[in-house]
Amino acid sequence: MATSREGWRRARLETVLDLSLALAGKREEGEVVEELVHRAVGLLDARGGLALSVRSPLQPVALAAVGWETDLARAARLLAAPVLQSLRAGEVARVAGAELEAPFTEVLAAPCLWREELVGIVLVADREGRAGVVSFDSEDATFLRSLALLAAPAIASGRALAQEQRHRLALEEENRTLRSGGSDEENLIGQAPSFRRVIELARRVAATDVTVLLRGESGTGKERLARLLHEASARRSGPFVPLNCAAVPETLLEAELFGIETGVATGVSGRVGKIELAAGGTLFLDEVGDLSPTLQAKLLRVVQEREVERVGGRQRVLVDARLVTATNRDLEGMMRRGEFRQDLYYRLRVVELTLPTLRDRREDIGLLALHFARLAGIRLHRPPLRFSRAALEVLLQHDFPGNVRELENLVEAAGALAAGPVIEAEDLHLALRGGGSGPLAAGTLDDAVRSHVLFTLERCSGNRGEAARALGVDRSTLYRMLMRWNASLDANRTSAPRSTLRKRS
Repeated sequence: MATSREGWRRARLETVLDLSLALAGKREEGEVVEELVHRAVGLLDARGGLALSVRSPLQPVALAAVGWETDLARAARLLAAPVLQSLRAGEVARVAGAELEAPFTEVLAAPCLWREELVGIVLVADREGRAGVVSFDSEDATFLRSLALLAAPAIASGRALAQEQRHRLALEEENRTLRSGGSDEENLIGQAPSFRRVIELARRVAATDVTVLLRGESGTGKERLARLLHEASARRSGPFVPLNCAAVPETLLEAELFGIETGVATGVSGRVGKIELAAGGTLFLDEVGDLSPTLQAKLLRVVQEREVERVGGRQRVLVDARLVTATNRDLEGMMRRGEFRQDLYYRLRVVELTLPTLRDRREDIGLLALHFARLAGIRLHRPPLRFSRAALEVLLQHDFPGNVRELENLVEAAGALAAGPVIEAEDLHLALRGGGSGPLAAGTLDDAVRSHVLFTLERCSGNRGEAARALGVDRSTLYRMLMRWNASLDANRTSAPRSTLRKRS
């Protein structure tokens, strides 16, 4: 019996050592919680157990359970039980299962304390003996407390790691805004009554935390409006996390959105999903109508329960992010055809804002063109760009099926093609037609610029300095263009004289 007891103690000491080694590196908060509950249940021969990380005042964040059916909402009610208040003082609590509304006879609970702050709790229920359920003894309580104290710094470290990721994301978004030439509210330019009405409603809604659905054709500025909702809200200091659901392959979208655990597939490393990264801020899902039925069901759970479960994961993580979605698809028609969930539709469409097309606010074309010309001049390292009267007439007569995005790309292309600081009608025609006889297909404005640059290079016999002067850009801008178009230059070498592409001083 003594030998058996000694072996049992040795096994527990080895578990403490294994756990300390397992938690030595950087681990995410949810991973620590799951590791903790499995070790505790296994070594204490418990029928069930759960572990959760908490924020003050006893607000659950991440949850992992073994043999104990619960969710974050029920865990929050469990933590409110008066008998568990002693955990804040660092004590181990022994509780009757009925007091926690749990289907167990006895529950042992230990606090994860880090620098006198409660960061987590681990509970085990009903220790199994040879003759059935037996009571936990003092050694069990000491062992559980040791595991909890070992996990506490790892939980705090995982929380700091998540905060660092969110901070990095916020900096990336801030840099993106700076590169675009101003705040997103400044980029939402227009005086048309229909447009100003949407902006006014967005500012009203921003102060609340309701879910917003943005409607409108592609290129009308739905992401910029989502950013305005974020910047005008109480969550402005948190991250703004955008994700275009149509731009990510369906096989990768689930992991991108919900996160994935390490080891789900060979060579796959775990990572946090966009939903978790948006904690404390705003999650913007563009083209939400492209979600598959499976992902629609998972997103509905997130919206309803405010918790997320990663791909291949078992623990649930509480999420606190405002959700803004956008689509240019007919969701109502999709619902009638059974392609979009009705319950999700009404969850997403608490408030709906519809952006007008550019052809419905033609009075804003001149204002937007001047704004984009200023930004294009900065990006192209050109003197301030402006339009001739004939060029403005061309813009006002165009229908802009691609809306504001098409106008922005068109102005940048024409600015690159312009011989001086004034964008002429010919520059716009070249950008629109690519030098051919018919209109350019959508999305090929870059081809027009590339064609003109290569033509100028050929005319200058490959002298890049002379070509840059002829194009009205500095050499570094021309070099960057050529690096971007390296594949096209390689193809051009097969038909152009070798001397045309030779670099000259």
